[in-house]
Amino acid sequence: MKLTKLFSSLLLVFIMGSASVMAQTPQLPQQKEKIEVSDEELTEFAQVFQKMRMVNQEAQQKMIQAVEEESFELQRFNEIHQAKMDPEKEVETTDEEEKKYELVVAELESMQPKFQKRMEDLIKESDLSMQRYQQLAMALRTDAQLQQRLQAIMKG
Repeated sequence: MKLTKLFSSLLLVFIMGSASVMAQTPQLPQQKEKIEVSDEELTEFAQVFQKMRMVNQEAQQKMIQAVEEESFELQRFNEIHQAKMDPEKEVETTDEEEKKYELVVAELESMQPKFQKRMEDLIKESDLSMQRYQQLAMALRTDAQLQQRLQAIMKG
């Protein structure tokens, strides 16, 4: 979908904010060796991950709605947003666009804590501790075998 592609960078910014779920707890040492992960743990992780994806989809819809409520075209908002995030990029804006942009960003920032809390709650409601969830998430970044196991669970 075009809307999804146009909005991907904004969603990425939001998702990165949700990564602060992980940043708010003590940092774990970098995983240099593979960790043991039971099928039950990986299944639980997959369930939490799926629920988080649903929360992210809802967040994306709410963000699109916030942009549109200010009579802003998504593509134009995205152009301005990318330029604001990247000092290498420049974009000319009108005073009206700047005001709309600031209003939308304030609205998006006010939404973030609610969605972040929902993601934290999903982890807390699971059988995984926050620390274990983080360990699994970190291991999944580098362990191809673990990634394949997770994909198999999510397809099944």
